[in-house]
Amino acid sequence: MEKVMEQKQLSAINRENVLSELKQKDAIDIQRGLLKERRIRITIMSLLIAALVVTVIYGTMENPFQYTLSKIGNRFNNRIFFIVWAMFTGFAIQTSVVALFRLEKYNMARSYKYIVIGTGFLILSALSPSIMEVYPLWTWVHIITAGLYGVFFSLSVAPFMIWVSRENPRLRIVIKVWTIVIWAGSISWMLLLGNTGIFELWFFLSAIVFLLYLSLTLFEEQIVKSSVELLRDEQNLNLGIEKIFIDLEKARKVRVKKSKKKPTTSKK
Repeated sequence: MEKVMEQKQLSAINRENVLSELKQKDAIDIQRGLLKERRIRITIMSLLIAALVVTVIYGTMENPFQYTLSKIGNRFNNRIFFIVWAMFTGFAIQTSVVALFRLEKYNMARSYKYIVIGTGFLILSALSPSIMEVYPLWTWVHIITAGLYGVFFSLSVAPFMIWVSRENPRLRIVIKVWTIVIWAGSISWMLLLGNTGIFELWFFLSAIVFLLYLSLTLFEEQIVKSSVELLRDEQNLNLGIEKIFIDLEKARKVRVKKSKKKPTTSKK
């Protein structure tokens, strides 16, 4: 019976009533911020998962233990796919990194610039045809810009990781482990197998998985903090949680529509 009553309460939530309650608590901005953070988290997670899948598909079109990602694109007629992969993956990583900067209120302007510059170098490296015997100059452009992507990615993210470790001590060990996994793993594969695609795949896949973990953790933490403030006076937590994630913008639009539809009295 209690469950049935609770379900009826959940289905009978009135957006306008919730809006008035939040206004009384001065919590409208908190609720809107919470919804915004939730949508950003979903977007970031979707982009990173898509980038992960695309990277695996592209990187395994040929044997990555023999061919680099650029050779898979330039020597096997997959050049367009290579460029699209670089653009999409670079955009997904840049978007997630910038979103984490903003979430944590990290204001070092250089880090924002470096991640954008790094993405530009990644795209330029894909646009440069890297077939040494045909395009020696463009091949060197590809090699240099690919290396510069790693440099600028590190210059952007490394200070942020140090800052997050200081602000969130519980993440310090996790961040150190992931940093070792990404860089030590990539360098180890390169030393073992030489210039092959496996060290590139290791770098991108491990970096994307790490960003997925960090996005999930930091966004979840922020959502919990905001939710605690909104649920402080709620007796029924399930009902309170449903109220939190109601789109109050719909309530405002409905109210505006109703006011427009009200008939005007005409004098005879």
